[in-house]
Amino acid sequence: MLNPMDTARLLPWTSPEGKPCFLLGGEGTGYVSRLADRVEAAQMSSAAGLIEEAGRILDGRSWTPGEIHLLAVELNDSLMKVRRVAESRGARLLLLADNPTEDDGTDTDTDRDGADDGPGADRGLDVDGADGVEHGAAQGAPAR
Repeated sequence: MLNPMDTARLLPWTSPEGKPCFLLGGEGTGYVSRLADRVEAAQMSSAAGLIEEAGRILDGRSWTPGEIHLLAVELNDSLMKVRRVAESRGARLLLLADNPTEDDGTDTDTDRDGADDGPGADRGLDVDGADGVEHGAAQGAPAR
């Protein structure tokens, strides 16, 4: 049996304490997966715009030290987010390459409340990277 952390998706946001958040289980079609996909797309788009802005600022050669500092801070923040997206997507690609999925007909398990809590359900968890301890569900809007 696979360890749930072996198939966990690194989410594109952190907990309020700055700890990584992971999504356990599911097939990438649940609410949290779709939210993470939208956040990743926004982060990538923002990074592309920032690259263009940085090019314009640097080409102008008339920047102040404050403008360069602000640009460096924004580029650093954007680079951290893009790296997180790359790590998450790379891990999922490796998982797909190692474990091709088979359709066994057990995609859902609907309970009394009508929620899909079966293999396709998403469970977002905030996990402390140091010891792997679960710290609660990742809920609501991303912290960053």
